[in-house]
Amino acid sequence: MATVLVFDIETIPDVVGLRRLNDYPDTLSDSEVASKAMAERAEKTGSEFLPLYLQRICAISCVIRRTSKDGSPQIKVGTLGSAQDDEKVLIQTFFELVEKYTPQLVSWNGSGFDLPVLHYRALANHVQAPRYWEMGESQENDSREFKWNNYISRYHMRHLDLMDLLAKFNGRANAPLDGLAKLCGFPGKMGMDGSQVWPAYQDGRIDEIRRYCETDVVNTYLMYCRFQLLRGGFSLEEYKEEITFVKAYLEKESKEPHGEQWQEYLLGFTPDA
Repeated sequence: MATVLVFDIETIPDVVGLRRLNDYPDTLSDSEVASKAMAERAEKTGSEFLPLYLQRICAISCVIRRTSKDGSPQIKVGTLGSAQDDEKVLIQTFFELVEKYTPQLVSWNGSGFDLPVLHYRALANHVQAPRYWEMGESQENDSREFKWNNYISRYHMRHLDLMDLLAKFNGRANAPLDGLAKLCGFPGKMGMDGSQVWPAYQDGRIDEIRRYCETDVVNTYLMYCRFQLLRGGFSLEEYKEEITFVKAYLEKESKEPHGEQWQEYLLGFTPDA
């Protein structure tokens, strides 16, 4: 099995950027700056949602699924860096994983949100990501492959945006991860949703945000497994074996310190998962 890297990001308003781009009084707190910017955005567009380049990344969670040299399956779920690391460290660590493994990237709405945000914020933070941006122009041995299958082009498969593909690249047909995951018998979202991340961050609940992001990325990996069953990448037996493998890993993790979210998460599986 080729290395699969499933990813999900959580963001907060880029208060430093908002101050730089707007003539806000210095007396305003970070919370007041964000509230003012979101109110202005709502007045202009009808939504408080800030432009992607003004979204600061506060968490990147991943599932890494690979086969070891001895042929044994390996899976790891986690959030990159630490709760104290700044945005640049998180972004650079993500692209270093791409550099190391050249994985199959998998996301849910990664083309519409996660990757554009990563692009903009990588630019702002002097991040380097040559493998990710490879499009068949370098002198690497496998460079030619990237001309026909790279991470950037929408219809190539090195990055698989499950939401985009399942909707046949038709935004009106998009389905939410939470709803579709639950229809498939998986737990769905737990703890909070994206709209609650900024208030949680202001309250200092970054660890809670990181745990929420991890459950979301596991949902995406489970949906990827179901998609592999759909397209013939997994037989029914292989699919069931993989779901059992994921559950066994989560059961082990649930017994580790701070693994309580996996205890609750495992209860969310239904028999038809």
